[in-house]
Amino acid sequence: MRTNDLHFGKSGTEGDRQPAFDLSTLNHENAELAQDPSGVLWTQLPGAISDADFCGSWLAIQCEMITGVKGAIVLLGPPDQGPYQSVAAWPNAPGSGNYLAATGEQSLQERSPLLIERRPGRDSEGPSAEWYEVAYPIQIAGRLYGVVVLEVTPRPTPQLEAVLQQLTWGAAWLEVLLYRQKAVENVTTNERLQSLVDVLATTVEREDFTEAATAFTSDLAVRFVCERVSLGFVRGDRMHLKALSHSSRFGKKANLTRAIEAAMDESFDQEAIIVYPLVSNTPFQITRCHQDLARQHGVGAICSVPLGRGGQIYGVLTFERLADNAFDTSTVELFEAIAALAGPVLELKLRDDRALATRAITVARTQFMNLIGPNHVAPKLAGVGLAAAIIFFAFATVEYRVPARTVIEAHTQRAAVAPFNGYIAESRARAGDLVQAGQILSTLDDRDLKLESLKWRSQKEQYVKQYHLAMAQRNAAQVKIVMAQITQADAELALVEDQRARTQVRAPITGVITKGDLSQSIGAPAERGQVLFEVAPLDAYRLVLQVDERDAAQIAPGQRGSIVLSAFPADPLPFIIEKITPVSIAREGRNYFRVEAKLERTPVHLRPGMEGVGKIHIGRRNLLWSWTHRAFDWLRLLVWSWLP
Repeated sequence: MRTNDLHFGKSGTEGDRQPAFDLSTLNHENAELAQDPSGVLWTQLPGAISDADFCGSWLAIQCEMITGVKGAIVLLGPPDQGPYQSVAAWPNAPGSGNYLAATGEQSLQERSPLLIERRPGRDSEGPSAEWYEVAYPIQIAGRLYGVVVLEVTPRPTPQLEAVLQQLTWGAAWLEVLLYRQKAVENVTTNERLQSLVDVLATTVEREDFTEAATAFTSDLAVRFVCERVSLGFVRGDRMHLKALSHSSRFGKKANLTRAIEAAMDESFDQEAIIVYPLVSNTPFQITRCHQDLARQHGVGAICSVPLGRGGQIYGVLTFERLADNAFDTSTVELFEAIAALAGPVLELKLRDDRALATRAITVARTQFMNLIGPNHVAPKLAGVGLAAAIIFFAFATVEYRVPARTVIEAHTQRAAVAPFNGYIAESRARAGDLVQAGQILSTLDDRDLKLESLKWRSQKEQYVKQYHLAMAQRNAAQVKIVMAQITQADAELALVEDQRARTQVRAPITGVITKGDLSQSIGAPAERGQVLFEVAPLDAYRLVLQVDERDAAQIAPGQRGSIVLSAFPADPLPFIIEKITPVSIAREGRNYFRVEAKLERTPVHLRPGMEGVGKIHIGRRNLLWSWTHRAFDWLRLLVWSWLP
């Protein structure tokens, strides 16, 4: 007891209180304490059964130990909440101690001990004598459980403090009482929690619904000493028995099954727990089916507990006992807790055990009821939006176009080839260069040709000398032979000069070199007829589209389209289909048809070899069909391949 918690009050008349003041110091002295000579009260205290008996014995002991006590009262109630009611009074007489309740209420409000001096009124009868009311609140772990109030005769302040000290020591017995109550409540609560955990574990550890439900009902029957425990679920508008304790098989049309289902229907229809026989203070309930079940099948007590979620009942759990073992309120509350915990688990297992078609139908029915029933604004809005989207896609049309990978090729392409076998001496152009017709592209080495030319020139001079000699000798035959040799030398010399003139490889046309780069091949041999360069014109192009074979049937000459090149994505180019090659080519695991098209306009930045994506305009088609026809075609082909 802290000294600053002690308050003194003084009043001239009973019921009038003066402002309390604090005692700064307390001098503890021994008070005259009376002992119980017979020890009867001390014997009764440990063996008290009820709270009233315990508090009565304890209060009597305190009043015997403290001299000059005229009356006393003990108020107890729920901690920190109240209301606080009288559980014991001394002396034990009707109405005794009630006048001390006001002082107890004040001590409870202030949560501190009180010493209040009382004096009788001026018009009161009897001798004028004052008295004191001593109040001591009972607090445990900071929580207020009640108060003890004593009326004592006047005495010096140290003795009044000794009275409070005695109440402080004696309050330990009340703390023991409260701790014992709390321990009993904790044991009961722990036992219930353990039962809930064990039952829930029995349900969860089985994967199959039938095994889980049978183990669940059997465990409940053993744990709560029941003759039978039944579990039923709603199907349609009535209950159907799904599990029976200690029985994996039961006849669906047996009398017992029908009686249990009728009792379950009774609880399901009333949406309430039904206990038969009815206990006191229970609202009116219809229990006819429960009476029939009890009369026909030898049980005397039945309890049906609904299983539900979100205000909707989906099952009922029914307990059956003998008549001499009726269901009390605490047991029914425990049944309700078990149903709240295990019910959703069993209902989920039952849904998982259903066939796929049944689950699909249930989900569809639920969604349909959400659409047409009350509430559920979000599903309704989603349904309306989906319906509007389906209607839109079913009737909306768009311009359908077939995509195809497209390459730009030159309409004509000329080649510059090696005129004879030789070696590359010089390269003046390469792929990508713009050239004019007749422009030198490369030069072949002509040193061998020069030697060959000198050879035939000297040979010709020899033949000329022989010709003059034969003429001088008038040898006609020799003249004809020499003239033939001179003609041969002239032909050979002309051939060599022609080859020397063709050592310069020139551009055949004006355009762009699309192939050929001899800058890294100087001195390399070149064979006669070898293509050294390819030149394409800049004003004549054609498109080559690779159309998937799935879309080839929709393509025809004369159709229009447009191409977007990778190099110029912002400038679509229109084209017209000219030719469809009837031979497919394989590429990237698929077959494609080569389709040639002509550009309607030719930009200056266009170059052969550019690639892009072309789209051929087929006509207006349904929007939904344009998105889904490929999938349906694939599905048709797959089904056709599976058909025998």
